[in-house]
Amino acid sequence: MKANKLISLIDRFREKRIAVIGDLMLDVYLWGRATRISPEAPVPVVSIDRTSSCLGGAANVMRNLVTLGGSALAFGMIGDDADGRELCRQLAEYGINPESVCVDPMRQTTHKQRVIAGTQQLLRVDHEDASPAPARLREAITEKVLALIAAGEIDAVIFEDYDKGLLSDEMLSAIVPAAARRGIITALDPKPGNLSPVQGLTVIKPNRQEAVAMAALPNHSGHEAEMELDRVAERLQQQWAPEYLLISLAAEGMALYRRNGTKTVIPTRAREVFDVSGAGDTVVAAFTLALAAGATPAEAAEIGNYAAGIVVGKVGTVPVAADEVKKELNREN
Repeated sequence: MKANKLISLIDRFREKRIAVIGDLMLDVYLWGRATRISPEAPVPVVSIDRTSSCLGGAANVMRNLVTLGGSALAFGMIGDDADGRELCRQLAEYGINPESVCVDPMRQTTHKQRVIAGTQQLLRVDHEDASPAPARLREAITEKVLALIAAGEIDAVIFEDYDKGLLSDEMLSAIVPAAARRGIITALDPKPGNLSPVQGLTVIKPNRQEAVAMAALPNHSGHEAEMELDRVAERLQQQWAPEYLLISLAAEGMALYRRNGTKTVIPTRAREVFDVSGAGDTVVAAFTLALAAGATPAEAAEIGNYAAGIVVGKVGTVPVAADEVKKELNREN
């Protein structure tokens, strides 16, 4: 019965419209074979067979929303370059309108290049400009999102922060309370140290390392880890006061903390782990869609957990489809 309930919630994703504001990236992959060590340095020589690219960062959250059945409204920033144009082309391929993606001719589009030998990632090279976005660009995005909130045209707002210059305290301070007044869900996938605490968010979704950094507490392992995680959660709830705090715990699953002090631990659903790239993007997309569809926070976390378990079993930054999640849930039925 539990699986049937979760599947029925996923079927309701297609009714939901989610605005995503965050740092857009193009993920580029060089796929090849490593058969020898370089005579110049103790590093493998990779013979490249093919190159591919896909949506990354906040853009990966957007495509996960779409492949899970929802609709994504894109708000972000690119440079006036080939990578930016390719990013917009791929957004359009997923049915995501890029008209609210702002172009800053003074910066380059964030581009992450990964070298893969077989199924093993050997190297990542980042090309980026993380300087603050122009004030006019931030104001334009904020005004557009506030207009959508006022018109009741969206069900949720996701802030996807990779500390590449787009998000600011002022943007969240304007959008979060406006959304709260209309009963619209707000979710933050944070980058420690980039934003000041903004109270009133529906959910904050850091991983364990990010949560510890945000709370400025020491990171422990072993038998002390769970107790320390509870202290971290308490500190974050005091500072940010979200309705829910969802902390990803890698191979251990997730911990969901509620404002009333209760905690739920959701064990991982991953069968195999090949690549964790983009798993956090999948979780925040699935969790937010599920809340918008009427799920309880525990049900939303469970759906996010199943979705992430599928993604980490693949190589590269990949989205998850609603049918894949439903198939996994049917195994439990």
